[in-house]
Amino acid sequence: MNVLVFLGALIGALSGGWRGMLIGGAIGYLLARVLPPLLFKAAAGKLQQVQTQFLDSTFAVMGAMCKADGQVTHNEIDVAERLFAQLRLSPAMRESAIAAFNRGKSDGFDLDAEVTRFAAASRGQRMLHQMFIQVQLSALAADGQVHPAEHALLVRIARGLGLSEQELLSLEAMLRGGGDAGSSSSGRAHQASALEDAYRVLGVSPSASDSEVKRAYRVLMSQNHPDKLASKGLPDSMREMAEQKTRQITTAYDRIERSRRASAATAAG
Repeated sequence: MNVLVFLGALIGALSGGWRGMLIGGAIGYLLARVLPPLLFKAAAGKLQQVQTQFLDSTFAVMGAMCKADGQVTHNEIDVAERLFAQLRLSPAMRESAIAAFNRGKSDGFDLDAEVTRFAAASRGQRMLHQMFIQVQLSALAADGQVHPAEHALLVRIARGLGLSEQELLSLEAMLRGGGDAGSSSSGRAHQASALEDAYRVLGVSPSASDSEVKRAYRVLMSQNHPDKLASKGLPDSMREMAEQKTRQITTAYDRIERSRRASAATAAG
């Protein structure tokens, strides 16, 4: 028996005997039929609201970020254009994204208010906040360098979303993550730097045990699963970026695993 029907009948019986039980059961039955569609509709509406705000705020803040060093470069505009293409935005959504980007780089743009709007729409969804910062980081790295004013603005945005310094360092390390280093001296230096970044990505210390590293990896993979992020409000168009993030997390874990196996083999030899 449906819970609402049972509760309705029970309350009715306690207050009005058999007749009350029948009336209460009938009311419970009607509520059981009406409430789920209404709740589903409300949940779908909330999800749509988060998705819309995510995209609008993403490009508005990106416009502000690109202008933080005093000018918007062609490389930064190219990044925005590539992101439009990557997200497969419809013509209408593309126009909205361009309008948001232009709004963000306008003189009267209120960055803090925009971040507050996004934070309110995605309240408590920490992984969405990290994805938001990750997009901004990609835009910042477009011209090959991060200007101090840009980094200061990024820290300000991260704090506005309630992200910790460690989370920001992890995202920055993820952005720097590349392929395997070579065997030359400069390659070894790069390899050491890449390994440091791998630990930052997982948010663990190089002194962490193997089990701690594996646990951190599994937690991050669970938290950043594209389906889970989509259920929290990540736009469908950004699924590819979410999948890329899980690949970066796996790359970091694999790099740590290879390094530890090599160290163990050297010690044994």
